[in-house]
Amino acid sequence: MMKATALYAGSFDPPTNGHLWMMRRGAELFDELVVVLAVNPDKRGFLPREQRAELLRQMAAELPGNVRVEVVPQGFLVDFAMRAGANYLLRGVRNTIDFEYEKAMARMNARMQPEIQTVFLMPPSELEEISSSLVRGFVDLPGRERWVQACVPPCVADVICNRGNPD
Repeated sequence: MMKATALYAGSFDPPTNGHLWMMRRGAELFDELVVVLAVNPDKRGFLPREQRAELLRQMAAELPGNVRVEVVPQGFLVDFAMRAGANYLLRGVRNTIDFEYEKAMARMNARMQPEIQTVFLMPPSELEEISSSLVRGFVDLPGRERWVQACVPPCVADVICNRGNPD
């Protein structure tokens, strides 16, 4: 029987509770989950790539041992999936906007690598509105701590809430 390996990719800038939920579910559903920090060279990140990778590793450390984190600087995700021996792409769909985008990507990926299936998961309603861009919008506001802490894992909240504060 073939091992079911899934890739869960994103920019994770910053990682959120929604990302953590996807990682948990992916760890339950697949034999192996590779969380892929994809880098878009055209985007200036909110958190440095190395810091995001470390935060994802901290989050993965609290999950079963079948989760690992990889950084992919550029290129097509399906090509990386083939090199990594993955047969699934795991994607989250929060709303119809996400669905339309993800549907188009899934179809294009299937054309490029037909043997790789895309699997969609819908997060619970309490995570539906959380996004990295929403969290980034809080970071400069007074009293941001309570909002940030409601949207991201504790290790991420510590980084964001102490950002710019001297030690």
